[in-house]
Amino acid sequence: MNSMKFNKIILLISILVIFGCEQQAELGTKKNPIKMYFVPSIEADKIITSGEEVAEIIREKTGYHFHVAVPTSYASVIEAMGTKETDVAWLATFAYILANKKFDAEVALTVVRKGFDKYRGQFIARADSNINTLEDINGKIIAYTDAASTSGYIYPSALLIEKGIQPEKYFFAGGHPQAVLAVYSGKADVGCAFWTPVNEVDAHDARSTVIETHPDVMEKIKIIGFTEWIPNSTVTFRKDFPPEMKERIINALMEFANDDENRETLKSLLEIDNFIRASDKDYDSVREAMKAIGKDNF
Repeated sequence: MNSMKFNKIILLISILVIFGCEQQAELGTKKNPIKMYFVPSIEADKIITSGEEVAEIIREKTGYHFHVAVPTSYASVIEAMGTKETDVAWLATFAYILANKKFDAEVALTVVRKGFDKYRGQFIARADSNINTLEDINGKIIAYTDAASTSGYIYPSALLIEKGIQPEKYFFAGGHPQAVLAVYSGKADVGCAFWTPVNEVDAHDARSTVIETHPDVMEKIKIIGFTEWIPNSTVTFRKDFPPEMKERIINALMEFANDDENRETLKSLLEIDNFIRASDKDYDSVREAMKAIGKDNF
């Protein structure tokens, strides 16, 4: 190969490299939208519809374009935070803890629901039983929801360990409604599930998830105790996401949520009233609970 031909090849390669760099669109444009993932907490189609409406709201305020997706599992969303497949994720409390430890994901906002930025786990038992306090759980059978559930397993089991209360055995029912039904049917003596305050008097708790099929559940199942407060779910950014862009997105969400008319839209889309700024230390109590049950080495 003569030197002239070699030089032409080098020139061609250089042009292609430069052209390729120029084609790498800026993050937030139509060609390179910000990837925003939601966890599959309900039907994916409903989440995508709501997520796309939220993305459009942010776009109107920032000019950034978004691609919204709902992967098949919480784990998929968490892993995406480490591969830059997603830039922003709306993560549940425990999912955030995992994403932070594995990939240094950074929480930015805690969601507010019904005016509260926290919720609790509850202990339930049949109303006709002699189980009235946490101490009565000694030697009983417990139905937890899932090993990754903050309110249905991590916080309740940590509290029992702290108090030296030892159930005879426990099992994972597979979800909050299932834990309620395990107690209702007598399969378990005690169940653990979520409890969310609505106001100073009323609350929305896991018992209501089965009220359509078991209308007497509120009378048949009583609450015998609560866990400590648990911080709500998050809006989380991947490590190294551009700080200026992050701040604009955060401000756009908070500005939208603080407008009385727009708040109703946000509430109807994602059952969220508002947001508060959050930092990683706000979630240290979750890590302490996980440590208490020996689950901190995930």
